[in-house]
Amino acid sequence: MRLSSLKYYEKWAILGVVLGIVAGLAATTFYLLLHLAEDLFIFHLIGMSYPRPLGEGGSLNFTFYPGRYYLIPLSTAIGGLISGLIVYTFAPEAEGHGTDAAIKAYHYFQGKVKWVVIPVKIIASAITIGSGGSAGREGPTAQFSAGVGSVIADLLHLSPQDRRIALAVGIGAGIGTIFKTPIGGALLAGEILYKRDFEPEVLYPAIIASAIGYTIFGSIFGFTPVFGYYTGTFNPLRLPMYALLGAIAGLLAIVYVKTFYGIHSIFKRLRVPNHIKPLIGGAITGLIALLAPEILATGYGWINLVEYEKFNAFYSPVIPALILIVLLPILKIIGTSFSVGSGGSGGVFAPGLFIGAYIGASVGLLFHYLFPSIVPNIAPFVIIGMMAFFAAAGKVPISVIIMVTEMTSSLQLLPGAMIAAAIAYLVSGDYTIYISQLPTRRDSPAHKVEYETPIMESLRVKDCEIKDIKALITDKVSHVTDLMLNFGFMSLPVTDQNNNFLGIVYFKDLEKAKNDDIIANYMTKGSLYVHLDSTLEQALEVMAKNKSRWVAVVEKEKFIGILTYDSIVEAYERELKQIKEANK
Repeated sequence: MRLSSLKYYEKWAILGVVLGIVAGLAATTFYLLLHLAEDLFIFHLIGMSYPRPLGEGGSLNFTFYPGRYYLIPLSTAIGGLISGLIVYTFAPEAEGHGTDAAIKAYHYFQGKVKWVVIPVKIIASAITIGSGGSAGREGPTAQFSAGVGSVIADLLHLSPQDRRIALAVGIGAGIGTIFKTPIGGALLAGEILYKRDFEPEVLYPAIIASAIGYTIFGSIFGFTPVFGYYTGTFNPLRLPMYALLGAIAGLLAIVYVKTFYGIHSIFKRLRVPNHIKPLIGGAITGLIALLAPEILATGYGWINLVEYEKFNAFYSPVIPALILIVLLPILKIIGTSFSVGSGGSGGVFAPGLFIGAYIGASVGLLFHYLFPSIVPNIAPFVIIGMMAFFAAAGKVPISVIIMVTEMTSSLQLLPGAMIAAAIAYLVSGDYTIYISQLPTRRDSPAHKVEYETPIMESLRVKDCEIKDIKALITDKVSHVTDLMLNFGFMSLPVTDQNNNFLGIVYFKDLEKAKNDDIIANYMTKGSLYVHLDSTLEQALEVMAKNKSRWVAVVEKEKFIGILTYDSIVEAYERELKQIKEANK
C-alpha cells in the first residue's frame, strides 16, 4: 500500500517520525559544525573566550578574555566571504535567514526546496555564526529540515499539499529541536506561516516530529533547558511593569524589522558581486563588536549572564557595563542586519531573543531601582522580554511564549508573559521579520482553491427557499395548464398520491390534449432532480438540461418542492452581500 493512500492520521504518524529523525540529525549536524567553526575562528584565530548558556555546559562564573581582540573584524569578514562564496556559487536561495525562505516555499512553490540548498545552508550558516556573525541557529536548522521534508515528499510521490505540510513540519521540528523546545516547535510549525492565523493540518505531525527530534538531540547533548532553570516566583504587582515592557518591545520590534530590511535593501542595490556582500556585512559587524563583543554569534551565554546580573563579566573598551546593557538591543539589531541582511547565512530568531532579553534587562533595572522590594532581581524581565519581543517581531505570540518557557523552565511567569506578548504583538502592528508571512490562510496561494470557490458551488439547495408547487398524476389537463399559467411556468413536477416524484409535464405536450384527460399520458418520466445538499451550480445545470426555470428537490424519492431560478438569485445576492460586509 502506498503511503499517499493512507488516511491522514496513519500517514502523518509515519511521516512525523521520519521528519522527526531528520530534524534530530539536522540539529545535531549543525550543532557540531557550528562548534567546529567557533573553535576555528573565535577560540583559535581570535583567541577570545566566549560564554555558553547553562544548558550547554556554560557557567555563571565566566571571565572574558579578549585574546587578539583586534582580529574580530577579520574573523567576521572571512566568515562572511566564505559563506558568500558557498551560497552564491551553489545555491543563492540559501542566502539570508532560512526560515523566511521556507515560508515562501510553502505559500508560493508548493513546498518545493532544491536539494542543493540543504548542505549549502547548513555549512554556510555554521561558518557565518562560528566566525562571529550575528545570527541564529534556527534559520539553517529550519531550512535544512524543511528541505529534507520536501525531498522526502517528492521521493514518496506525495501531493503538493502533503509536500507543504512536510515542509512546515520540518520548520517547526527543526527549530523545536535545536532550541530543545518540542511543544513550542510544534506550535511554531503552524503559527509561523501567517501573521494572524494558524495551519491546523500541520499540528499533529509536528507534535510527533518535534518529540522525536528533541529526543535524538537531547540524548546526545543533554535535556537541560538552554538557559537553565528559573526558580523565581510570580508577583502580580509586576503585571503593569510587564505591560510597559511589552509596549517597548513592540516598538523596538518595528525598529528591528525596518533596520533589517533597510540594510538588506541597501545591499541589494550595492553594485558589487553578491559573493562579496557578506564579507562587507561581516566586517561592519566585526567593527561594531570591537565596541561590544557581546553581539557576536548567537549570544546565548550573554543572555544567561545578564539574567543572573553577572555584570562584571561584560566587556567593552569604552562603554560602562550598565550603559552597555541599555545599548546592546540596538547594537544587536544593527549587527544582525549587517551579518544576515548583507546576504550572510543565519537565522533571525536567536538574535531576537538576545534583543528581547536586553530590552527586558534594561526595563528590569529601571524598576529595580524604583521599586527594589517588588523587583528584587531582573531575571523575570529578561525572560519575558525575550517572549514579548519576538512575539511581535515574528508574529508568533503563542509558540514563542511556550518556547521561551521551555528554554528557561519558567512556567510561573506565564501570566506576565502573556500580557507582555499580547501588548507587544498589538503595538507592532503588521511589521514582521518574516516578510513571506501572509495575513491569513485566505491570502495564501496554498489555499486558493479552498477560498476562491465560486459562490454557486459553496451554496446548497437547502440554503434557498423551496416552494411546494406540483401536479398530481391524476390531475386533469385543464387544471394543470391553469397552474402553469398562474405560476408562469412552462412545466411542472408530477407526483403520485404518496408524494413520490414521478417526472415532469410540459405545457407544449398539453397544448393539443383534451381538457378532461389526465396528465399521466403526457408526463416525461426519468427527469433529473436535485437533493437538499446539492450545490446551486448543480441545480442550474439540471435546470438547463430540463429546459425549465425550476428544478425538483427530492429526498429518498419523496418530493420536497421546487427550487426556482429566482430563489437561486436571491440566495446568491444575500451571500454576496454578507461577503462584502465581512471584508469591509
